[in-house]
Amino acid sequence: MSLPFSPHRICAPSLLLGSLLLPCLGAATVHAAEVADSLSTIVVTGTRSEKTLDETPVPTEVVDAKEIARTQARTLKDALENVPGLQLTEIHGKSGFTVAMQGMTSDQVLVLIDGLPISASTGSSIDVSQYLLTEVDHIEVVKGASSAQYGSSAMGGVINVITRRIAPGLSASATADAGSYGAQNVHSPFGSAHGNLRVSGGNAQWRASVAADVLDNKGFAVNPDAWSRQGDAIRREQYSGRLEWLPTSAGHFWVDASTYRETDVQRYEYFAPPTYVPQRKTEDITRNRLTYGGQWRFDSGVKARLTGLAEDYDSRSQEYSNQVGTASRASTLRTEHVSLQFDLPAWKRQLWQFGGDLHRERLKQNANGISELIGSAERTSQELFAQNDIIFNDTWEMVLGLRGQEDSDFGTHFAPKIGLRANLPTAGGWRSVLRANFGQGYRVPNLKERYYLFDHSALGYVVLGNPNLKPEASNSFQFGGTTTWNERLTLNANLFYNQVRDLIQTDMENFTVVNGIAAYTYRNVARARTKGLETGFKWQASPALAWTGAYTFTDAKDRDTGQELTRRPRNIVRVGLDWQMLPATELSLRARLQSSELAASASPERSPGWSTLDFVINQKLGRDVTAFFGVKNLTNRQRDFSNANDFGPVAGRFVYLGARISLDAAR
Repeated sequence: MSLPFSPHRICAPSLLLGSLLLPCLGAATVHAAEVADSLSTIVVTGTRSEKTLDETPVPTEVVDAKEIARTQARTLKDALENVPGLQLTEIHGKSGFTVAMQGMTSDQVLVLIDGLPISASTGSSIDVSQYLLTEVDHIEVVKGASSAQYGSSAMGGVINVITRRIAPGLSASATADAGSYGAQNVHSPFGSAHGNLRVSGGNAQWRASVAADVLDNKGFAVNPDAWSRQGDAIRREQYSGRLEWLPTSAGHFWVDASTYRETDVQRYEYFAPPTYVPQRKTEDITRNRLTYGGQWRFDSGVKARLTGLAEDYDSRSQEYSNQVGTASRASTLRTEHVSLQFDLPAWKRQLWQFGGDLHRERLKQNANGISELIGSAERTSQELFAQNDIIFNDTWEMVLGLRGQEDSDFGTHFAPKIGLRANLPTAGGWRSVLRANFGQGYRVPNLKERYYLFDHSALGYVVLGNPNLKPEASNSFQFGGTTTWNERLTLNANLFYNQVRDLIQTDMENFTVVNGIAAYTYRNVARARTKGLETGFKWQASPALAWTGAYTFTDAKDRDTGQELTRRPRNIVRVGLDWQMLPATELSLRARLQSSELAASASPERSPGWSTLDFVINQKLGRDVTAFFGVKNLTNRQRDFSNANDFGPVAGRFVYLGARISLDAAR
C-alpha cells in the first residue's frame, strides 16, 4: 500500500473501538505527528533521488524515527510489524523472520541499508530480526517491481533502511529495558533484556559516531520444566562506527564499519519410538560489514555518487542428540557491491539519471567437513540503469526507467518501468494525487535455490537446490491515489496486479523419502498472479489524538491450475491510535489482524487467522529522559504448537519496562 505518511502507526484505544473499526477500513500505521510534517518527509528509494513523500511518483511508505521510538522497536522486524500489507513469516527451522508483500515471496523483496544490499541469513531471504535499530533514522518501503532501479531480487518490492547522519556538536543517547513472558519464562525473572548506546559529534568538516546494541532473549517455553523450548534463546549484538568528511558544501565522504554477533540455542525433541529424544542445536553467526562512499556536486550541477560494500556472513552450527554431537555445519556468504550514479541538472523540465552496479556473491557450506553445495555457488552481475523524470507542468509528472543486467549464468535482461503522477485540482481544503506505475520485475535464482542443501534431517526433511531453475520474471501494475483534507484527514487506495512467470517455489507435491527423510526441491511455477487492494487512512482527530488504519486484500493463484498459492493470507488489517493523554504522557496502541492462509499446496489444511494488540506508554521525565511501559500481544494469542499448520504468533504476551536518555550539547 502506498501511504504518503509514515505508515506504521497502528493503534487501538480499546478492544471495543478496535473491533468496531476493523470491519470498516481496517488497519493503521502512522503516528500522531501532523500530516504536513509527514508529507514533507524526504525519500529516495522510489526514484533513487530526493523527493518529498507527497511528490514522489512511486508510492512509498515511511517508518520514521518517531514511530520507532514511540513503539520501542528493537529490530528491523519490530519496525516493520505495522506497515500496511507486509507479511512477516517465521523462517522454518531457524530463529528469525522474513518479510513479503503483495503476494510475492520474501525472496522477491530486496532489503537495503542506505541503498546497499545486506546478506541473506539463509542464502536467499533476509532475516529482518538480525538488524538492530540504534543507528536507524527511518525506513522506506516501495511495493511492486522496482527492477528498473535496483535489479534482481527487487521484483516484489524494496525495503531501504536509512541510517542516521551525524550532526555537528556532541550528542549521546542510551536505552535500557527488560521484559517478561510471565509463566513461560525459562528459569529467569526476565525473558529478555536490551540496551543500546550511541555517541556522535564533530565539527563542520569531520564527524564521527560509535554505537552498540545488545538484545539478550532467554527464550520461552509453554512448559518451562520440559526440555523443549518454543522460543529459542538468542543473544544479538551489533557494534558500529562511522566517520564522515565534508570538505566543502559540495562534497560528502564516509566510511562505515559494523559487526553483528548472534548466538542461538534451539531445544526440541525427536520421536524415536517409543521415546522422545532430547535434541539441541546451537548456531553462532557473525556478519562483518564495511561500506564506504562519497558524493560530489560539480559546478555544472551534475551530482556524482559512488558507494561500495564488502560483507561477510558466517554461520557455525552444531547439533546434539542426548548431549552427543551428531553434526556440524559451517556456511560463509561473501557479498561485494559497488554502485555509481550521476544525476544531471534540470534540463527542459527533465531530470536525467544514469548509473551502474557491480555485484558479486560467493557461498561456501560444509557439513562435517564435506561440501553441501551442488557445484560452484558463485554469481556476478553487471548492471546499467537510466531514468528520466519529466515534469510536464504543475499537474503532470512522468518517470521513465530502463535497466540492463548481464548475469554470469543467465545472460542479458532488460527491465523497463514507467510511473505517472497527477495533482488533481484542489477545492474546499482537499488536495489529491493520482499515481499509476508499471514495472517489469526480474530475479535470477539465488544461490540457495540453485546450490544449497538445506538439511533438517532432525525434523524429518531436507530441501535440495535445483541448478536447472529458470529466472523469475513479472509485470507489475499499480494504480492508486491519495487525498488529504485540511492536513487533518488522509485517505489512500492502491490497486496492484502482478503477473509472474516461472515463479520459484518449494515443490511440496513431488518428493522422495530416503530412510524416513523427505527430500524436497525447488521448481518453477509456469504462471502465477497476485492481485489486490490496499487502503489506508489517517485522521488527526484533535491535536492530541490520531487514528490510523489500513486494510490489504490479496488474491494469489497458480494461473495454470487455478490453485491458491500457499502462505498468502487474503486479508491483513492494522489499526492504530496515538493519544497524548497529558503533556508528558503518550499512549500508543497497535492492532493487527491476519486471515487464514493455505498451509501447503498438497493439502487443504489452512493456518487459522489471528490477531494481536500491543500498547506502550511513553512518559517524559524532564527534557532528556523518557520512561516507557508496554505489552506486546496483550490478548496472548499464541499458536498451537501441536498443530504443524498453525503459523500464528510464536510468542505469547510479553510485558516490558525501560527508559531512554538523549543528550544534545547543542541544545
